[in-house]
Amino acid sequence: MPDYLTVFENFKRDLEGALAQIHDDEFARSPGGSANSVAVIVQHLSGNLKSRFTDFLTSDGEKPWREREGEFQVPTSDRASVMAAFGEAWQVMVDNVSGLTDADLTRTITIRGQPLTVDEALLRSVTHFAGHVGQVIIIGKQFRGDDWNYLSIPPGQSKPYNDNSTGR
Repeated sequence: MPDYLTVFENFKRDLEGALAQIHDDEFARSPGGSANSVAVIVQHLSGNLKSRFTDFLTSDGEKPWREREGEFQVPTSDRASVMAAFGEAWQVMVDNVSGLTDADLTRTITIRGQPLTVDEALLRSVTHFAGHVGQVIIIGKQFRGDDWNYLSIPPGQSKPYNDNSTGR
C-alpha cells in the first residue's frame, strides 16, 4: 500500500518550513493582485481536509456543513486560531488515513457525488495539498527575498549535496 500518510507528512514539513519564515504581519496579507494570502490558503486546507476525511469511508467527502466559499475570505481570527483549526483538520486526516489497509484502497467512496476508489481519492487529496503547499512556499519566498531559507537544495548547492547526500 502506498504510504499516503508519509507523503502528506513530507508536504506538511515543507508547509511548516515555509510558515516559519512568514511573519505574523504577512500571514493574512495577499502577495499581490488576486492572490490568496497564506492565511486563506491554510484556512482552505483546513476546510478541505476536515470535510474530505471526516467519515472518510462512509460519507461523501464534500460535507453539507462545509463553507467552502467562506474559506476564501480573509480570516477574522488570528494566526494561532487559523493554525489550531488546521491542526484539528490535520488530525482528522491522520486518524482516518493511518488505519487504512490495502483492501481499503479499492473501496469506492464519493466526493461531490463522484465515485472514486480510496486510492484515487487519496491521490487527489495529496495532489491538492501539495499544490497549496507550493503556493505558500512561493508567497514566503516573495516576502523573504534573498533571506529565504531553502527547504530543499539551495541554488548552486546541487553538487555538494549530491557528493554528501544521505537522501531526502
